[in-house]
Formats: sequence, C-alpha cells, structure tokens
Amino acid sequence: MNISLKIIPILAGIIFLVFLIIPLIAILTSISFFEIIAKLQTKIVQDSLKLSLMTASISSTLVFLFATPLSFILARKDFRGKEIIDALIDVPLILPPAVAGLALLLTFAPNGLLGSFLLKVGLVLPGSIWAVILAQVFVASPFYFRSAKAAFESVDKRYEANARLLTKSETMIFIRIILPLSKIGLISGMIMCWARALGEFGATLMFAGNIPGVTQTMPVAIYMAMGTDIFASNVLSVILVIFSFLILIVFRYISRRWNNKL
Repeated sequence: MNISLKIIPILAGIIFLVFLIIPLIAILTSISFFEIIAKLQTKIVQDSLKLSLMTASISSTLVFLFATPLSFILARKDFRGKEIIDALIDVPLILPPAVAGLALLLTFAPNGLLGSFLLKVGLVLPGSIWAVILAQVFVASPFYFRSAKAAFESVDKRYEANARLLTKSETMIFIRIILPLSKIGLISGMIMCWARALGEFGATLMFAGNIPGVTQTMPVAIYMAMGTDIFASNVLSVILVIFSFLILIVFRYISRRWNNKL
C-alpha cells in the first residue's frame, strides 16, 4: 500500500511531463533540417521572422522606458489607489487575446476612443506596424513590470541613504545606485517581455491584421500558412520553439545569479 502511494505521484508527474514534451518533439521532428534550410529562403519565412524580431525588440524597449518608472514608484511608494493600479497592470495577463485585440481596436481604430483624434493628424494605426508594436506592448508589459517591481523592492534602502550623503539628486541616485543593483531583475523582465512579444498572436491579428511584410509576424504567418504552405508553418513553429527554449535557459541562468546575489 505504501509503495503504491509513493508510485502514484511519480507516475502522475511522468504523465504530465510526457504530455508537455511530446507536442514539442512532434514540432521539432515535423520537418527535416534540409527542408528548414530551404524554407528559410522563402519570402514568407524571412519577412515574418524579420518583422517579429524587429517589433518584439521595439516593443520591449518601449516597455522598459515607460514601465520602469512606474514599477519603481509602485515598489517604493505608498499611496491611495496603489493596489488598483497594481491589479490593472496585470489584467493583460488574464485577458483573452481576442478581447485584448478588440479593446485596442475600440481605442485606436479611426472611429475609436482615441483613433478619431489620431485620424485628424493623419495617423491610422490598424493595419500598420505600429499596431503590431502596440499589441505586443499591451500583452507583454506585465511580464517586465512584475520582474522590475520585484527587483526594485529587493534593493536595500541603506544604499540609497548612504548615497544621499553625497548627492541630493534623486535622479542620480536612481541611475547610479538603484538601477545597477536592480539590473539582473530588469534584464530578466526584459527577456520575458521580449519572448512574450515575439509569440503574440491573437491581439495582433485582430488589431493589426495580416499584411505580409507589414503586420504578418511569425505567429500570424503560422496560422495563415497552415492551409497553403504547411512546411513554412512548421519551420516558423520550429524557430519559435527553439527561441522559447533558449530564452528560458538564459532567463533561468540570470534568475539564478539574482537569487545567489540576494
């Protein structure tokens, strides 16, 4: 009886692990190395790969620039409504992709909440590369924000107190003391944000559409190529699986360094 009780959780764990691994193996073995090399020369693969890498890099940079100050404020300051703001930032994590795309459309479409004002200055976001970037920022920003907030919270305030003996500039203290001490957490957040942006599909398709070379990222190209060029779809899937695996390895390495430092 005791042996059975010990074996059951092990078997359950093995079944769960196999369930996760087999689909990945199916993707990686769905196409040969030579077919991958051949398909990498095709326009749909090259264009979607370049667009995904470029937009994910731009969107994660924008998240870093705009979310870092807010994450620091929420990590260090107490004020009324802080919990509400903190919760609102996490909404994209649980929001269905279709709802996220619809929300962006209702906001930035020509007849949307802000789109009418943008139209007056000649800006139409849906169907443009900026629609892809905004969709990625919307869904990926919480991944960076959570890591950045935790990093700022982990910095010992005594370092800041000592720095104030040398300078009264809060900006200099932030740049020279707080940012360097938080860099591992910030880098980890950037990696996860970039990875999430790279894999964004639902909101991008609804808000930006599917325009080859303009808004057709890798996930969108995979979906569209399923009925016309299954090999191109498989190649893009293999690329995303490899990227995801490498990103997780880097993320875990950086996280381990951060934990050791703490």
